[in-house]
Amino acid sequence: MSSLSKTIPSSSPPPGPDTSDGAAERRLREAEDRLREAIEDLQRRQRRAHAIYPPCEHVDDSCVANAIGNLCQSFLLSYGVRVGIGILLRAFKLAKKQSYSSLLDLKQLVSEKDLIVREEACRIGLFFGGFTGSYHALRCLLRKLRKKETPLNAILAGSVAGLSILALDDSNRRRTLALYLLARLAQCSYNSAKSKNKFHLWGSHWGHGDSLLFALACAQVMYAFVMRPESLPKSYQDFIQKTGPVAEPVYRAVRESCRRSPVDVASLSAYLSSKGKSDTAKLDEFPSIIPCSIIHPDTNSCVAHNANAASSTFKKTFPLYFSLTFVPFVVLHLQKFMDNPARTCWLAVKGSVRSTAFLSAFVGIFQGVICMHRKVASKDHKLVYWVAGGISALSVLLEKKSRRGELALYVLPRACDSWWYILVNRHLLPNIKNAEVALFCASMGGIMYYLEHEPDTMAPFLRGLIRRFLASRISNPALSSNRNASYTYLQTLDAITKKPKSEDTDGRGAGNSYSALTSEKYNLESIPGL
Repeated sequence: MSSLSKTIPSSSPPPGPDTSDGAAERRLREAEDRLREAIEDLQRRQRRAHAIYPPCEHVDDSCVANAIGNLCQSFLLSYGVRVGIGILLRAFKLAKKQSYSSLLDLKQLVSEKDLIVREEACRIGLFFGGFTGSYHALRCLLRKLRKKETPLNAILAGSVAGLSILALDDSNRRRTLALYLLARLAQCSYNSAKSKNKFHLWGSHWGHGDSLLFALACAQVMYAFVMRPESLPKSYQDFIQKTGPVAEPVYRAVRESCRRSPVDVASLSAYLSSKGKSDTAKLDEFPSIIPCSIIHPDTNSCVAHNANAASSTFKKTFPLYFSLTFVPFVVLHLQKFMDNPARTCWLAVKGSVRSTAFLSAFVGIFQGVICMHRKVASKDHKLVYWVAGGISALSVLLEKKSRRGELALYVLPRACDSWWYILVNRHLLPNIKNAEVALFCASMGGIMYYLEHEPDTMAPFLRGLIRRFLASRISNPALSSNRNASYTYLQTLDAITKKPKSEDTDGRGAGNSYSALTSEKYNLESIPGL
């Protein structure tokens, strides 16, 4: 106890009243730091004296039971999110067909014929659940084998647990996840270095730096979609194709025209005939540019085409955005939804409308840039589509400021995935089998280090998501709201000074009373000035 009293002097007078929230938060952090240092110093000396390893945080369960419980909980959460999104999208599809009575028919709503999500949901559940369970098990094992708690434990446990990504059989998806985590790890490393005044990028103080990063990533993605579609995952190609208003044969003709290759006149003629355009005599096998009359054969007005493209995109993508907003919130925050379901639905609708408007504007601007180029130029070039992707990304300004960085870091892995494929295809990078698994494991080890030891460097969205799925008492604030530094101190002190089992019941009762008294005495709220 003497070391704690030396670290936190009790004789110092409490600071004067301060109505500033920033000053209160600063005093809270300083008090937590002082208490944490005292706790760590006491723990080190007691462990050296008794030669014991640090106790696990799950004081009520064994290590095996804790790992299995977290595995099951994460599996059920991720499985429920995927199935819920699939069911809600199916309901929107039935409502679009005006088959409202079928919404109450479970055979049509959740049948395997129309709702093929069981295998994918199981794989996602095994991925999240496997990582969570193995991470907790490895943390306990390393703590006991190494007899100390260091950042290396989190790195090793996160890296080995990252092998759970093998539950996903699609290598493209694994590579995308690995690159996404690599981008997040780079973000954490940069934030950490910047907070310690070790390094910062020029222009990092810009108010729209996240929008610039999003624009650069979108430029590469849209260029890849038009010129190198094979460098994007098939599911991502299909999403862009279905969202946009231009048919696949037209994009193929544009690609061949830019490469100065012969255009497939037969398939282009068949497409135009299906749209009621019978005059195909002017089609050239080596056109210098594909005109607007072929890009949007339904209308001769570019303005009307772009407006229709934006409106059609809104109608097609609103159900998707609503499902992605509503279902995860309900599954991951069920209590908040039960407390106020109307507010949850309103926020989901509001966020979905905003996100859908952003994507609709993106499609309209992209098509507008392409049409404008054809008004002023007689020869096509592949860089036009790179520039069009960057300009259309300005629609991200319709999103909330907090969402722009998340969107940038979501699209950036897609762009890096495309660059990776192109460089490997040109033999500038070696094609290493399962390289994405090794990259994911290494990135996951770094992410877990920052989560455990420097959580402030992580984006709030990612930090909250990982903590929610980890579901441990120490990682999930919702389950440990009262387990602050003073609680950790009391648990460690109790583990070190615990009486032998042969001691009488009165002694144990006195010890429990003393622990309760100490908890009240050293609780953070009782520190002067807080």
